Amino acid sequence: MRAQALLSGLSRDVSVSALLAGVVALMVSVASSIGLLVTAAHDFGLSPAQTTSWLTSSYLAIGVGTLALSWRFRAPVLLAWTTPGLAVIAAVAASGQARFPEVISACLLSAVAMMALGLSGAFQAVTSRIPPALASALLAGVLLPFVLGTFKALPAAPVPIGGMVLVFVAGRLLFPRWAVPAVLVAGALLSVLSGQLGSLHGGGPGTLVLQTPGLHLGRVLGLALPLTVLTLASQQLPGVAVLRATGYAGVPVSPLITWTGIASLVSAPFGAHTTNLAAITAAIAAGPEAHPDPARRWVACVSAGALYLLLALGAGWVLGAVGAIPVPVVAALAGLSLVGTALGSLSAALQEEPWREAAFLTLVVTASGVSLLGIGSAVWGLLLGGAFGWLRRRAA
Repeated sequence: MRAQALLSGLSRDVSVSALLAGVVALMVSVASSIGLLVTAAHDFGLSPAQTTSWLTSSYLAIGVGTLALSWRFRAPVLLAWTTPGLAVIAAVAASGQARFPEVISACLLSAVAMMALGLSGAFQAVTSRIPPALASALLAGVLLPFVLGTFKALPAAPVPIGGMVLVFVAGRLLFPRWAVPAVLVAGALLSVLSGQLGSLHGGGPGTLVLQTPGLHLGRVLGLALPLTVLTLASQQLPGVAVLRATGYAGVPVSPLITWTGIASLVSAPFGAHTTNLAAITAAIAAGPEAHPDPARRWVACVSAGALYLLLALGAGWVLGAVGAIPVPVVAALAGLSLVGTALGSLSAALQEEPWREAAFLTLVVTASGVSLLGIGSAVWGLLLGGAFGWLRRRAA
C-alpha cells in the first residue's frame, strides 16, 4: 500500500521542471567538493577500495535519506554531505593531525551528538549559543588554505588551471549556477589538450568496506568538535532556513536532524563523513524554478535521491574518472568550488563589529593549521576566539 501511495503521488506531482531541478542540484553538489574527498583520501593513504567505500556509503546515505524524508513529508528535503566538515577532514589529512580511523570515530561521535540534538529538540537552543561570527570565521579559516591552494598549484599545471580560473570568473558572471560544473569540464578538457590527463584506472562498481574506528581520544574529540559545530552552523541551520524561506514551515525540524544523525551513524563505519541537510543546493530543489506549486516540488528531491543511488552503484567509476585528472587540477577544482562559500563566511565573520577581532583571531588561528597537545587548529581557533570575545564583552 505504501509503495502504491508513493507511485500515485509521484504520478500526480511529477513534472519535467522538478525532475530537471533535481538533476541540477545533484550536479552542483557532486562537482562542488568531490575534489576535496579525493585529495583527503590520497593524503590519508587510503586504498582504492577504502576510497570507493567512502564515496559509496556517502552517496547511499544521502540518496536513501533524501528519498525517505521527501516522501514522508511531501516536501523537498534534500540531504548532502558536509562540505565544511569535509574541508576540516582534508585539512587534518594534509597536516597529519589525525589518521583516517580517528576520522571515522569523530564522525560517529558527531552523529550521536546530532541524534541527541534532534531527539531532545535542543537543536535550536544549541545553535543559538554559537556566535554566528565565530562559526563563520571558523569556516573561513578552514576553507582559506584550499582556495589559496588553487594558485599554489598553478605553476604545476598552468594551462588547465589557468583556463579553469578564467572559466570560473566568466561562469560567476554569466551562469553562476553552472560555474563549478563548468570548471570541472574545463579542467578535464584542458588536461587532455595539454597532455596531462592520466588513464582511466581504478574504475568499478560501488563497494562497502567496513573500517575500524580509531581510539585516540584527544584527536577524536579535537576533530569531532569542529565537525559538529560547522555542520550545525553551516549546513543544518541554513538547510532549515531554506525550507522555511521557501514555504515549508510546517515540516518539523527535529525529525530531520535526528534522521541525518542516523544516516551518519550507519554510514560512518564504511568511511562516510557526516550527512546533513543541504543548504545551497536545497534552494534549487525547493525554489519556484522546480515548480510554481510548492506542493509538487518534492519530486525534485526524488529525482536527486534516485540519481545519488545510481552514483553509489558506480562510485568506483566516478573516482576513476576524477582520478585521471592531474592532482594539481583536482586541488584547483576543490579551491575554486569553495570560493563562494569562503567569501560568504568571511563577510559574515567580519560583519559584526563587537565580534570582529574575536572572529579574525578564530580565522587566522584556524587557517594556520597549528596543532598543539594533539588538538587541531580549528578547535584552538574556536576556543581562543570565543575566549577573547567573551572577555571583550565582559570588559565593555
